[in-house]
Amino acid sequence: MNYQTTVSVDEDLKSSKSKKEKKVFDQKPTSAFIGASWSALLIGMVSYCTGLWNADMMLNEKGYYFTILLFGLFSVISVQKAVRDKMEDIPVTDIYYSISWFTTITSIVLLVIGLWNADLLLSEKGFYGMSFLLSLFAAIAVQKNTRDVQYIDRNIGEDE
Repeated sequence: MNYQTTVSVDEDLKSSKSKKEKKVFDQKPTSAFIGASWSALLIGMVSYCTGLWNADMMLNEKGYYFTILLFGLFSVISVQKAVRDKMEDIPVTDIYYSISWFTTITSIVLLVIGLWNADLLLSEKGFYGMSFLLSLFAAIAVQKNTRDVQYIDRNIGEDE
């Protein structure tokens, strides 16, 4: 009896496709995009904090809104880190990934609840909401740019 087996070309292709291919990122973000990201982050944070500084509210309310800004910034950076780590095949626990998303959503919900119940003009509420979201988005962009530059410098340096 002949027990010799052959593997068809289709099976070879299936097995090679099932292996995860490592993506190579080789384009650094432009200095204009990096500058725009940092500018948006600074503009959002400074605007939000300036609004708090000049607001006619009690100090504990100002502390609440400032703490939510810090909480939100940390949360979105954590989400971006977890997403990027997964993309680069760096182990990330599901609990850390889930907590990062939970805290990001929680920070936004806490801001909405605070503004909903605040005795502020509608324009002030909109100002805080927009500067908060600008800050969160910009923090994600800054973190992404930082990781992109670090990744490319590290991996392109190995190839040379």
